[in-house]
Amino acid sequence: MLPLTLALATPIPGLEGLGKILVFLMMLSLLVVLHEGGHFLVARRNGVRVNDFAVGFGPTLLKWTSPRSGTNYRLNLLPVGGYCAMQGEDGHTNEAEQQRAFRAAGPSAQSDNFQSKTTWQRLAIVVAGPIANLVLAYAIFALGAAAFGIATNGFTAQVGPVKPDSPAMRAGLQMGDEIVAIDGVRLGSGDAIVDKIRNSAGIPLKLTYSRHGIETTVPVTPDKVADNGKTVGQIGFQRTPIYKRVGPFDALAVAGLEMRDQTVGQIGALADLIRHPIQRGPQMSGVIGMERAASAYQDIGWGPYLQLAAAISIALGIFNLLPIPALDGGRAIFILAEMLRGRPVDAEKEALVHFTGMAVLMVLMVSVAFHDIANIVSGKGVF
Repeated sequence: MLPLTLALATPIPGLEGLGKILVFLMMLSLLVVLHEGGHFLVARRNGVRVNDFAVGFGPTLLKWTSPRSGTNYRLNLLPVGGYCAMQGEDGHTNEAEQQRAFRAAGPSAQSDNFQSKTTWQRLAIVVAGPIANLVLAYAIFALGAAAFGIATNGFTAQVGPVKPDSPAMRAGLQMGDEIVAIDGVRLGSGDAIVDKIRNSAGIPLKLTYSRHGIETTVPVTPDKVADNGKTVGQIGFQRTPIYKRVGPFDALAVAGLEMRDQTVGQIGALADLIRHPIQRGPQMSGVIGMERAASAYQDIGWGPYLQLAAAISIALGIFNLLPIPALDGGRAIFILAEMLRGRPVDAEKEALVHFTGMAVLMVLMVSVAFHDIANIVSGKGVF
């Protein structure tokens, strides 16, 4: 299961902003539904009855019941996320209590009950969701490389992520803007634009950029930055690379490298957060922060946007494997403990751990949401 997230009450955005939000919610919903699909496939493979497989939450709009498996497939009103409800999981009691209730039922208990399965089978079902997110991330990386290409050594004139409190941010530049001229001179390539900025350390420039077809000219003075013994100019934005399509076999290889780099990087960042929570905590982003980043990436193109979607899918997979109650990793820990002990963990002790872990998780979610909102109010960027 994925944790609930906090919603931000804001005025209804314009059509373009609303469209970006809807695209992000569709992307996030797809990642969550396929996460639940991992649970569903492995559960059915192991003979567990799935009572409901739903897309979205809230009242049911459409429902179809499979005559073969008896599963109710639902499309609910709020199309964000979804769930997979298996026989033997009531969603209210912990793993140990559900296991004891099943055993107390005796021979009359159903063989298609989740609790009737071996510890190995239940463990496989629980971790199938996060694994599905990792497999999905690999597929997204491969699709993006084949359909939209991979980054090359060349750069476009488009502005990438903007550094907070930089000359670019103070000048009003945003991710997705296209620089069209400097000091009234139209430059032909992104490389030429970067060269001009690097050769203008401390020199005031008049930079013209295009946003949604409207050109704006703003003053900007590049900071003086030391680079390999030389002083160069920087205004504080990342360059957007030119993307080049690759063949299907090359796309598979590229996806493997991307998976390795992203997974290692995210695990390293998580370990760094655990070691230095005070310093790294403010850098965390929740769903609100992810939506802001996703909206910005949509201005660059579908190639970078798919890379962001894959990175989020990896993050969902890793996060759900953490040994935190209410997450798949928390459930897996108690199943592993049952495997080692030969019997379920004491229900009261497990309930206490779940309660404590849930409290910590809620505090973390509130803190991250507060951080995201504070960034919006203060006008800080998302990178």
